[in-house]
Amino acid sequence: MDTRKSRPDDSTVPPQRAAPEDPRERGRERTPGRWRRWSMDTRPLRRPAYRRMWCSTIATSVGSQLTAVAVPKQVYDITGSSAWVGYAGLAGLLPLIVFAVWGGAVADRMDRRRLLLITDTGLAVTSVLLWAQALAGLDSVPVLMVLLAVQQAFFGLGSPTRTASIPRLVPAGEVPAANALGSTVSQTGMLVGPLLAGALIPLIGLAELYLLDSVALCAAVWADWRLPALPPLTGPGADTTSGRPRSGWREIAAGFRYLSRHKVLLLSFVADVIAMVFGMPRALFPQLASETFAPWGTGFALGLLFAAIPVGAVLGGLMSGTFSHARRHGLMVLCAVAAWGVSITGFGLSAALWPALAFLVAAGVADMVSMVFRQAILLSAATDAMRGRLQGVFTVVVAGGPRLADALHGSIGAALGPRTAIAGGGVLVVLLTLALALVPALRRYKV
Repeated sequence: MDTRKSRPDDSTVPPQRAAPEDPRERGRERTPGRWRRWSMDTRPLRRPAYRRMWCSTIATSVGSQLTAVAVPKQVYDITGSSAWVGYAGLAGLLPLIVFAVWGGAVADRMDRRRLLLITDTGLAVTSVLLWAQALAGLDSVPVLMVLLAVQQAFFGLGSPTRTASIPRLVPAGEVPAANALGSTVSQTGMLVGPLLAGALIPLIGLAELYLLDSVALCAAVWADWRLPALPPLTGPGADTTSGRPRSGWREIAAGFRYLSRHKVLLLSFVADVIAMVFGMPRALFPQLASETFAPWGTGFALGLLFAAIPVGAVLGGLMSGTFSHARRHGLMVLCAVAAWGVSITGFGLSAALWPALAFLVAAGVADMVSMVFRQAILLSAATDAMRGRLQGVFTVVVAGGPRLADALHGSIGAALGPRTAIAGGGVLVVLLTLALALVPALRRYKV
């Protein structure tokens, strides 16, 4: 397999097979109203296939958060130990990493619609099993951890597939808008899901949260069934010597080689690692809530701190109409990551709750912008035969970066204090981003 057949210049975009542009919409898109230019770009929702996928994401985003609340709550109820809650979270990390990387390779070798059907069905069955064990009162942490690991394995398989399918469902010019729509729904789910779970547990009980998640996943399976076939396309990275692409470790390694040879893709991942590892301060939220912002009430302050970044991300999504008009995607990533660093620095320096929350909301907006354009770079600069594997790496970075940040900020915060650790991390993000901007491959990348 020859993975060296790639674009000679990272500043150009290879032609991709995508949904056709509707000529009747061109005039309207060139002369949008002032409000439409700034508000959320909903053009991808005119594409029936993408609309089905997006609607299923609404249900699954909220449903997954119900399970995300139910699992740690059940573990804590059984053990009375926060340490076991942490161990349960780690139980799902390794399967997520392994199956996200492998799932990306699988997504490049088989019909992505079929793979989505398999993974979403697996997630639904796992949620039913979680409901059954809670209903039966097993009170077994090992059973919970095994089911959580299986669930994360299915998620790791499906997540790269879902995102890698977007350029096959919408025209190339609508990929940033489609990313923004999907991310806005996900961030909204992170807000609504936990609040809904907290309200429902006293009314219907913890076990039924798992059942509601499985019902939401059934909606996703139905939407997957109605998607068009998405077979592999020929192109660099597709080994068709046996009649169809393969998905073994050799193909996974080929994906990493492809990433290393395309600077704009590699640097976009580096930008995310910088932002998340050095600038994600969530591990210090409990300490800040109990010390710096204690006059407001520890629980109240902690809830606001965790909600602030998702609120900002949702606000950024609502203003995503601006994303469709930007062409210098690499520069947008650099500016967004730098803005994240500045906002986190301001958060660390804030001694009052409301200014601190304002900086976190601003960080959430910057995170949304960064995510949208990093995804757009990945989906436009990579060939279709490589998108699944690269999206698998993206999933690992997104899932692993914050967990590394938890360990880093937790240890430094314990030694130097939370505000010093947070502000120092924000400054480091800005400095590293400025250094990254010196490399022209990312800074000059445009579509």
